[in-house]
Amino acid sequence: MKHSIENRYVGELRTSSTHIKSGKNIITDAPVDNNGRGEAFAPTDLVSSALCSCITTVMGICAEKGKFIMPNSKARITKVMSTNPRKISEIIIEINFEKNSLTDIQKRKLMFVGKNCPVAKSLNSDIKQTLVFNF
Repeated sequence: MKHSIENRYVGELRTSSTHIKSGKNIITDAPVDNNGRGEAFAPTDLVSSALCSCITTVMGICAEKGKFIMPNSKARITKVMSTNPRKISEIIIEINFEKNSLTDIQKRKLMFVGKNCPVAKSLNSDIKQTLVFNF
């Protein structure tokens, strides 16, 4: 299996990850409350963002397969950290969809696949996932 990401520690609690195929780059910093500068996403921010991105991506796939239009959306992601041990304890995602004409069945399908996306299934069950879908 080929690796699709190259990660480098570049000093001062900062990393740089490069997506090999596209060359796109993401910088992470340790957060201010954990000895960092907080000038970029923290790694735990990316976990939370990845959950939301995965949810909406699989919903889009579901819509394409079901031959209906997935409405554009905007989400608010809140990451809750516990202190002992320091880890993500909850990810709260509220997704607001543009005005649409989805049926109740389509909405239920979208919510089901979203709640069961690969990232959601990969996260430790200790992490509470609070998901709100506003159609």
